[in-house]
Amino acid sequence: MDRTPPAVRILIADDHQIYRIGLRRVFESEAGFQVVGEAADGEQAIRLAKQLKPEILLLDLAMPRRTGLEALRELSAAAIPMRVIVLTAAIEPPQVVEALQLGARGIVLKSVGAAQMLIKSVRAVMAGQYWVGHESVSDLVKTLRDLMPQVAEGARKKTFGLTSRELEIVGKIVLGCTNKDIAHEASITEDTVKRHLTNIFDKTGVSNRLELALFALKHQLVGDL
Repeated sequence: MDRTPPAVRILIADDHQIYRIGLRRVFESEAGFQVVGEAADGEQAIRLAKQLKPEILLLDLAMPRRTGLEALRELSAAAIPMRVIVLTAAIEPPQVVEALQLGARGIVLKSVGAAQMLIKSVRAVMAGQYWVGHESVSDLVKTLRDLMPQVAEGARKKTFGLTSRELEIVGKIVLGCTNKDIAHEASITEDTVKRHLTNIFDKTGVSNRLELALFALKHQLVGDL
């Protein structure tokens, strides 16, 4: 019986034809990958992603007719089950944060020797990890926290109805604390922590701890950590 896993289906979106051809050749020369389509601009990337439903979308940041971030925003709203890796020659930390918050699973810099790095990034992302710059990332929240500017004390404006205790728990979640850790540090039971988290999820509209951490960072619910 042939137990070879199916090839990873890849859509390449970049406005430079020569670069697209180069990427196609890179992936077609590697076992386990299949390039299912190419897009030359943001609008085409959105249309082909919805039509082809690839497992990986390699999305250039700077493209005509919808930038990479604009395309990513629309595809994120469409909830297409694929993993997006953003390609860029240069990117500032705020753009990295925005791309990851919009659902990108990787950021890969276009540079000499980037082909093998891109293959590694695709494999890492398919394995459930994130990739930022030159390496895989196991702690996305920490990476985002490090990239985002520190929030000045008193700069918070909207708390979404969260109590001081709930804001304290949100801060612990951003730090990566478990329910057990939070219960111990706050001198409450784990059941109480769970009840607080249920209320926090309801008030913020998120459904899990990672979404909560990203929400907290985006809306500056936590100060210096």
